[in-house]
Amino acid sequence: MRRRSLFPRVVIDRDTESEKSSSDEEEEEAANVVSPEEERIQKGKTPITISLKKVCKVCKRSGHEAGFRGATYIDCPMKPCFLCKLPGHTTVTCPHRVATEYGMHPAPHKNTTNPLEFVFQRQLHPRLPPIKPAHVIPDQVYCAVIRYHSRRITCLEFHPTNNNILLSGDKKGQLGIWDFGKVHEKTVYGNIHNCILNNMKFNPTNDGSIYAASSDGTISCTDLETGISLSLMNLNPNGWEGPSSWRMLYGLDVNSERNVVLVADNFGYIYMADIRSNNKMSKPTLIHKKGTKVVGLNCNPLQPDLLLSCGNDHFARIWDMRLLEAGSSLYNLEHKRVVSSAYFSPLSGSKILTTSLDNRIRVWDSIFGNLDNPSREIVHSHDFNRYLTAFRAEWDAKDSSESLVVIGRYISENYDGAALHPIDFINISTGQLVAEVMDPNITTISSVNKLHPREDILASGSSRSLFIWRPNKLDIALPREEKRMVLCGELSKKRNKKHGDESDDDSENDIFISKDIRFKQKKHASKSSPYKSRRS
Repeated sequence: MRRRSLFPRVVIDRDTESEKSSSDEEEEEAANVVSPEEERIQKGKTPITISLKKVCKVCKRSGHEAGFRGATYIDCPMKPCFLCKLPGHTTVTCPHRVATEYGMHPAPHKNTTNPLEFVFQRQLHPRLPPIKPAHVIPDQVYCAVIRYHSRRITCLEFHPTNNNILLSGDKKGQLGIWDFGKVHEKTVYGNIHNCILNNMKFNPTNDGSIYAASSDGTISCTDLETGISLSLMNLNPNGWEGPSSWRMLYGLDVNSERNVVLVADNFGYIYMADIRSNNKMSKPTLIHKKGTKVVGLNCNPLQPDLLLSCGNDHFARIWDMRLLEAGSSLYNLEHKRVVSSAYFSPLSGSKILTTSLDNRIRVWDSIFGNLDNPSREIVHSHDFNRYLTAFRAEWDAKDSSESLVVIGRYISENYDGAALHPIDFINISTGQLVAEVMDPNITTISSVNKLHPREDILASGSSRSLFIWRPNKLDIALPREEKRMVLCGELSKKRNKKHGDESDDDSENDIFISKDIRFKQKKHASKSSPYKSRRS
């Protein structure tokens, strides 16, 4: 005889607001009746309750829901506005969402007696042209590689001398090299790193090699032609020994004057490697709170000994590399949440631009002035939960006024019935939204964006795909067949079918079929280009 095992009684708590009928109550009572033997065995055991009530993903309470509903973001009533983080309204009615200036908070210039400010005004400021040039916005998709990487894209870098070469890294540690001038010429090196490739920079003395920092704890120097990689540093020589000792490298930059590669890890330390000998230099230095990630490093373009770092301890810090030691920062720029990026301005090096997860882009107009408070705080939607590469506001190196930046947007908008996540061009001098570019075929979030340092080109990484944008006025004369889309992986086999293979848990599915592109181009040929942009 098979012995029947007895378990605690299971109570199902259903989510319903309707009043129970008498028949329902009778059925529940009958289901809850147990025999004397079962009651004796289960005596003292607490019933297991399985709740079928819908709970809010934000506050974990029942009775309401929060999140995206189509293109509309529904706020949790227990929390302040998701966009500006202020109470009293929702994201739909947030004044910073509809304002032209995106919620810019100006701060007057502070008069100081700092002699460095005087030097800047006399020597550096005259290099900037007095007449502000007109911004040229790349607002039309020129070419793309769909599902180029096997995991989401984490970083992009243009070649310093070849205008048509774009390098990309992904979550799996792969390094991609794409000649978008010839479109179909692409290479992916998958044997360089074992996990996330977080940052990369070109060798200043050899543009045929690139340095990369990875979450596997190594710095690589890779020859782009052969794919042969050398390891400059390995912080986990004994392999996996548990999360408490596993070191991951995030922030990376190259100091050309000192011939060193700078990298920072997830424990708050900075490391140096000699470019000439490819060896680790000195001991690591604690530059952020111990046990926190240092996700960004940036050397000043005119004074490379000035170093800017940022991390998960809610600070961006300025350092003098000649006196680099724990607690010796020149200034600490405090933020309310994690700082995902911090950059000096690319020409004068006198401004600072930071991106924080509190949905703020902060600007300091002069590093020689009072840095207690930012010159401007611009409200922008880039706070996300997971499965995305962090948003970073990036300078336009061609803009001599040092005022134009680009950043992807998290909260989607309704454009002619389609929920799209545009890429925003913002004037940080005024806080004004200069342009928002989007494509009706790109329904994923473009969190990684890079402006070309010499041409009017924007490269964006959306999920696993790469897109090249050019200004519409320059692209009109090109023949239609020149707008080519390269389909990789399963999409190349099922180009006439809806894609349905396994999805990357880091991102949404890439739905960008060439058949749909041709249809939309033909449909809108008499009206306008299918690649839209909205300007203020």
